[in-house]
This record gives sequence, structure tokens and C-alpha cells, in this order.
Amino acid sequence: MISKTKHKGFTLVEIVVALGVFLLFVSGIYSGIQFVFKSVYYSRLKILETGILNEQLEIIRNLPFEDVGIINGSPSGVLERTATTTRNNIDFEITRTIRNIDDPFDGTIGGAPNDLAPADYKMAEVEIICTNCNQTKKVSEVTYVSPKLLEGDPTHGALFIEVFDANGDPVSGADVHVVATETDPSIDLTDTTDNDGMLKLVDLGAGIGVYNITVSKDGYTTDQTVIPTEANPNPTKGSASVEAQNVTEISFSIDHVSQLDLSTINSACNAVGNVGVRVMGTKLLGTDPDVLKVDENVSTDSGGNYSLADLEWDAYALPILSSYDLIGSIPILPISLPPGVTQPVQLLVGANTNNSLLVNVSDNMTNQPISNASVRVYAGSYDQTKTTGIGFTRQTDWSGGSGQESFVNETKYWDDDGKVNVTGSAGSITLKKVGQDYLSSGELESSTFDLGSAVNFVNLIWEPLGQPAEAGADPVRWQIATSNLANPASWDYLGPDGTTATYYDADDIAINSAHNGDRYFRYKLFLSTASDEVTPTVSDLMVTYTNACTPPGQSYFGGLSETDYTVEITKTGYQINTQTVSVSGDMVFGAEMASE
Repeated sequence: MISKTKHKGFTLVEIVVALGVFLLFVSGIYSGIQFVFKSVYYSRLKILETGILNEQLEIIRNLPFEDVGIINGSPSGVLERTATTTRNNIDFEITRTIRNIDDPFDGTIGGAPNDLAPADYKMAEVEIICTNCNQTKKVSEVTYVSPKLLEGDPTHGALFIEVFDANGDPVSGADVHVVATETDPSIDLTDTTDNDGMLKLVDLGAGIGVYNITVSKDGYTTDQTVIPTEANPNPTKGSASVEAQNVTEISFSIDHVSQLDLSTINSACNAVGNVGVRVMGTKLLGTDPDVLKVDENVSTDSGGNYSLADLEWDAYALPILSSYDLIGSIPILPISLPPGVTQPVQLLVGANTNNSLLVNVSDNMTNQPISNASVRVYAGSYDQTKTTGIGFTRQTDWSGGSGQESFVNETKYWDDDGKVNVTGSAGSITLKKVGQDYLSSGELESSTFDLGSAVNFVNLIWEPLGQPAEAGADPVRWQIATSNLANPASWDYLGPDGTTATYYDADDIAINSAHNGDRYFRYKLFLSTASDEVTPTVSDLMVTYTNACTPPGQSYFGGLSETDYTVEITKTGYQINTQTVSVSGDMVFGAEMASE
């Protein structure tokens, strides 16, 4: 009898599963080995860096006290600010920082008692990083070096540099570049301001008008001292001086850069290209004669556009240089440019005449353009009257309470969340109190404003802009909603980037262009406070806008003679404004009107 034996093999699925398990096992071993190698490498790297740092600190400790410093720095010495070294075929970058320390034990400079020799000892910090090792954090060590006998040089003095922003708040982390070639020793150093916006250099060589300082920060404007020249013989901020055993204080102001987006168009809203524009600020670099900080001629491109970036907050005039007359602007000139914003500006141009007058009419309290004001210009046989364009809509009182859908009663609004107070202070909105404490937040939604026709929105402006510091950052915020329907199914409230995620605040007042072309308007107000002892307050809200290409609060008169004209402006609810204007060339005349 013959026996038969069955031989059973592995199926394809079993082989694949087995290979998968094997690969996972091998991958785990490989990853573990890689981790071990990486850990060993970085441990070795740390040992090398620690050894180099110790060597550097020993070098500093063995230097004469007067040599412990940075070349052309303060304190000045024999050390380079940066150096490179190679160990075990690995490249390292070394950064040295030396600072004079004014120890309060014997008083501080400018303090009580006043220490007239404030350079008591020196702090030396050495940082090191591997430049090609994907190392993200520097390794550092610090040591202190003291003189054997006397303190700092008694022939030296101190220079305190303060940096603040447009609101007067300190700017920390600002780069301060100080150069003095006539002192002993010469200085060429860069340092940064502290959390109080201060940089205190306590051991500098004395010299009159020899320290040139430039203050800057990424994304910020620049401020600096200016050396007199033939074109600017009397700078407003000349080079700084340092007196022996005295403190010189000098301040600089910088803030976020802004941008003007210019467009030149005609009265039919069509682009007009290649128009020359002079951009003039009001801040001065020098006096007698006046030298403006910003004064440049630009030209729009073939599409009528030009962008001016990196501008300082200021008020800007924009006279036309080309063969056109300026017949209006949106918004009204001069342009008040806050820090950190991009402001679109439309310049309306028309046929050139030898003499013209653009009259800008504004409220003397709010500085906002006044719509529907009657402007009469006359002299001899010339007598013309025109009406200013659409200007702004406004609400100054909410005491009538909620429940009004359309903005008919100017003291009422649509709704609130029960956490705001509209009657506690005449014409103002605040947070409600519970007992003696203010609530942390509250909201209010306006009635529907009918602007009469489709408009282009410009700015959202309210008073007061300044709020209690204790209330925290941005205690007053807004969103707006617009529609071409008087009663849409819902109102979509948006912020300055055109989404629901952002809010208009003191740094963002330019209304997003997504709302342009709509007729109906609502706003939503958000109040908040970080302290239950204070509340933000809103007493006035204005929305400026233009109707098509009609500039707000402005009337243009062309083809005039070179002579004196009487300008008479009337508007219901305002006092009559009558003035004489001497017309010569193309002129812009600003007239403010006071309420009756």
C-alpha cells in the first residue's frame, strides 16, 4: 500500500502579512538606532559648545578691565562682536555682549543718591550656536568683571535714549544705532530698547553734538538725529551731546508703517493715468527754512494707480502736478494717516484751468466733511453757488432705547444684550454695573440706516478714541453689515478684512471695499473691559462715504481769475461761514463750520 503525504505551503496573504510585521519590526529598530545616534550627536555638540563658552569666559576674565568691551561699542574694548570657530570639523558662531552695570549699592545715575560714576562693573554674555546643525536655540553663559580700584572713567557721561510710539507708549525691542567718530574711544554700536522703551548707555566719552543716533524696528518707521547740511542748516533733532558725569536724555518716536494707495480718476469714475502728484507731510526735519520729512513727487501708472508704502503717520496734502485740476478727493484732504493702516485715496481730476478753487467744508468739532452745504463764490461779475457732496451719517445719542428697525428716531437703535447702559451718561454708551462693578462685556446693534443710494464706504470713526488703559486692549470694537435690501433675511456683520473673524478698532478704521455699492447699513458695537472698575465709552459714531464719484464735503470752482473772492458757506444747523480767499493758481481751501 502506497501512503500519500500532503504538503501545505503559505498563501500570498500570509506572506504579505508576515512581510508587513517584519518591516514594522525592522522600522522600529531603525528608528530607535537613529534616535540613539541623534541623542549622542547633540550631547557631543553640547559638550563642545560648553567647552568653547568656558574658554571664551576665561579669555574675558583674564583681560585688563579697560579692555573688556566690544570694538567701537559701549563699553569699548578689544573684543569683536561676533566670531566663528571650528571644533571637530563643526562650525560654531560666537556672539559677545558686554554691558556696563550701574549697581544700586552706591546709588544710580540720575537717582537718589546720584551716582556720577555709574559704570560699577561689567556683565559679559557669550552665546554660541552651531551654524549647520539645525540648532534653533543658542547656548549662553554670563560672567561679571569688576575693576580692581576705581569705577568707570570720570570724564565720561551717560546717554539715555527713549523710544515711544504715536500714542506715547514705550517701544520695546527697537534697534538703536549709535555712531560717534570724534569721541575717545570712538563708538559704532547697535543695541535694543528694554520693556520700558529705554536704552541707557552709562559710560560714553564726552562730546558736544557728536553722537548720531538712528532708531528702527522691523515693520516700523525710522527716527534719527540729523547732521546739518546746506539744504537743512537747522535740523529739528540734531546730533546728541554727552557731558562728563551728567545724563543726556533724547527721545525718538516710531510706529507701524502705513500706506497710501492713490488712484486718479475723472468725474465719471474712469481711471486717468500718468498724473503727477506731490506728496507732502507736515512733520519737519528742519526749520528756517522748513524741510519736510516727506516731500516727493510721484506719478500714477497708466491705470491711474500708485502706492506709497513705509509712510509715517501724519497729515498729507496731495496737490496735482500734471496738466489737470484737482476737483475733489475721497476722503477729504489733507489725509490724516494713522500708524499701521493702508488708506485708499481717490483723487478726482478734471480739465486744467489757470486758476481754480476747491472748497473743503468740514465740521469744526468732528473734522468730518459736511454734505449738502451751499457754497457761494463771488467777485465782480462772477457769482456761482454749488452744493457739497455726500459726507457722513452719524449717531450721537442712544438714550431712546431699543426696538427701532429703521433709523428714524436718532436716539434709538435696534437691540442690545442687556449689558450696556445708554442712559447713565447723556448721549453715551457704557457697560452696565452690577452693584459697584462693571460687567466685562456688552453688545449693541443699530437700526438700519438708509443712505439714499448705493455708496462707497470710507471710514468708521467714533469718539472718544482714547479709552481707559485699565480696560485693556481694544475695549471698543465694531463690525458692520450692508445690503441693497432694506430688510434682508439676515445681516452679515464683517470686520476690516471682510470676514466675521475681525473687528474695526482704533488701528483699523478703513471700511472694507466689500461693502461698496450697497445702500443700507447697520453697525454692531462690542464693548469690553479687563477691570470691573472702569468702562469704555462711546459718545459719537460716524460713517463716511461717497456717492459714486462725488467727493464728500467738497465743491470745485474752475476758470477763475487771479483775484480775491468771497466764499460764503451755509448749512442748516450751522453758523454761516464767510471768508475772503486770494486765488492764484490751483488752490485748496478748507472751511470749518460751527454748529448753531
